[in-house]
Amino acid sequence: MLMTRLPDFVRTHYECHEWRHASAILAHDFPAEWQDIIDVLTEFRLRRSWITEGGGQKSRVSGFIDERLYERGWLEKGFETAVMVDGQLMESPTHGVDCYRNRIALEIEWNNKDPFYDRDLNNFRMLFDLRAVSVGVIITRCDELQEIFRKLGRAGSYGSSTTHMSKLLPRIEGGGGAGCPILVFGIRASLYEDDLFFEEGET
Repeated sequence: MLMTRLPDFVRTHYECHEWRHASAILAHDFPAEWQDIIDVLTEFRLRRSWITEGGGQKSRVSGFIDERLYERGWLEKGFETAVMVDGQLMESPTHGVDCYRNRIALEIEWNNKDPFYDRDLNNFRMLFDLRAVSVGVIITRCDELQEIFRKLGRAGSYGSSTTHMSKLLPRIEGGGGAGCPILVFGIRASLYEDDLFFEEGET
C-alpha cells in the first residue's frame, strides 16, 4: 500500500493518492526514480516569497521541483508519435512532459487552469498505451492552502478554476488516465515557510 511505502515526512506533509498500484511499480521496478521523487518532496518547502512575489511563465514552485529533478538526471521531454492507417503514417504528437526519466513521467501543476489536468491525464494515457511511460506522477496543491493565500492577500491569484486537488481527483476517478498507473502528491499547509519573516522584522 502507498502509505506504508512512504517515509513519515511525506505522509505527514503531502496528501497522497495512487491508482493501479503506481507506488508498487515505482518502488520495485524503478527504485532510483522512486527515491528521487521522495528526496525532492522531502527537501521541498513552500516559501512565502514564492506566493507573494510575481513570477514569469513558470512558478517558483515548479522551478524548484524541476531543477532538483534535472540535477538527478531527469529532463523535460517531448515525444514524436504517429499512427498508421491504411498504410498512411499520420503524426499524432503528445504534449511534452515536465520531468521524465526511465519511463516515469512527472508533471507539476501548481497554479494553471484546471483543464491542464485533462491534458496531463490524456498524455499519461497515450504514452502508457504506447509503452513509453510506466507511471505518471502529478504534484499539485491541496485545497487547504487557500487559507494561506487569503491571509497573504493572494486568494484572487489562486482561484477555484485553477489546479488544486479537488479539481484533479474527480478527473482521475472518472477514468481520465485510463490504464496508466498514477501517483498524486498534494502540497499541504504544513510545508509553508515564512522566509520573509526575518527580513521584515529587521525593517
